[in-house]
Amino acid sequence: MGCDGKFFVGGNWKSNGTKSSVTKLVEELNAGSVPSNTEVVCAPTFIHLPYVQENLDTSKFEVSAQNCWIEGPGAYTGEISAEALGDMDIKWVILGHSERRALNGETNEFVADKCKKALDTGLNVIACIGETLEQRESGKMFDVLDAQMSAIVAKVEDWTKVVIAYEPVWAIGTGVVATPEQAQEVHAYLRKWFAEKVSADVSKSMRVIYGGSVNAKNCVELATQEDVDGFLVGGASLIGPDFITIANAFEK
Repeated sequence: MGCDGKFFVGGNWKSNGTKSSVTKLVEELNAGSVPSNTEVVCAPTFIHLPYVQENLDTSKFEVSAQNCWIEGPGAYTGEISAEALGDMDIKWVILGHSERRALNGETNEFVADKCKKALDTGLNVIACIGETLEQRESGKMFDVLDAQMSAIVAKVEDWTKVVIAYEPVWAIGTGVVATPEQAQEVHAYLRKWFAEKVSADVSKSMRVIYGGSVNAKNCVELATQEDVDGFLVGGASLIGPDFITIANAFEK
């Protein structure tokens, strides 16, 4: 770890889950143990948030939404406001995930404005950044990351409630995982970036987590990297025993 905080493991369930599968997953998670040095957050779909919030063992896990709207309550059909999440005692929200950037056209500035709105409303934010394979291979990776982070920095003042999730787009859901060395290279860059663009204190306290086909087999090696402060897990977060293994990776 390169920061002063707890190791952080988030589980992004994406648009997955039925009543029966979510019930089973919650039971599997509750049966597992989580180390005291790791903060673990689960993000079900909006429709499953109430059940998970009520039934997940809150002594081990926190609950997150996968998105929120850029404005407060109002005439925004189909959107969920940060205020609505806060009213449900949801503490976390994932913003700027690459799937929303690609499929919903969310720009860097739009993501940054949503981060500001969520933080101003009292939520904690998992802010996602990452490059495509084309951007990496063309040598534009760091330019892309700089642009994504610069937009967020322009809108955020209090970094104590922010976790940065680096997700190389080419490794999300593909089974292709960045090597531990590739992950460390980017995480070290982001740590240095924060020191230069924000402050040394924020750089030291900021948790920069890795997402991109993290699973029960590769998590321990990734967790040993100096600047990897945790994970944002996709598919493996839907398998209770595997997610518990990942949540314990920093203990190994």
